[in-house]
Amino acid sequence: MSFLKSAKSIVPLLDRVLVQRVKAEAKTASGLYLPEKNVEKLNQATVLAVGPGFTNAQGEKVTPSVEVGDKVLIPQFGGSTIKLNKDDEVILFRDSEILAKIQE
Repeated sequence: MSFLKSAKSIVPLLDRVLVQRVKAEAKTASGLYLPEKNVEKLNQATVLAVGPGFTNAQGEKVTPSVEVGDKVLIPQFGGSTIKLNKDDEVILFRDSEILAKIQE
């Protein structure tokens, strides 16, 4: 299996959005470290790249609703997972599949 060198080599097309899931803390409040398999995957992600959008049936340009750097809420399942190396992965979603933008 070959891996991509970095997320920068992936350029989303149409209304696709490339995100990286925020990693959960592997350490408890009391200072204990949790095994990797016990650490939950969070539904929060950071937007790494955004496609240019698409043209709808009426000929209007529809641009994605998120921008690079936005924090978003993603579904637990879905999207296309892309392995970057043994430990890192990114996920490609359609703009309409992203659940919410997180305002901080």
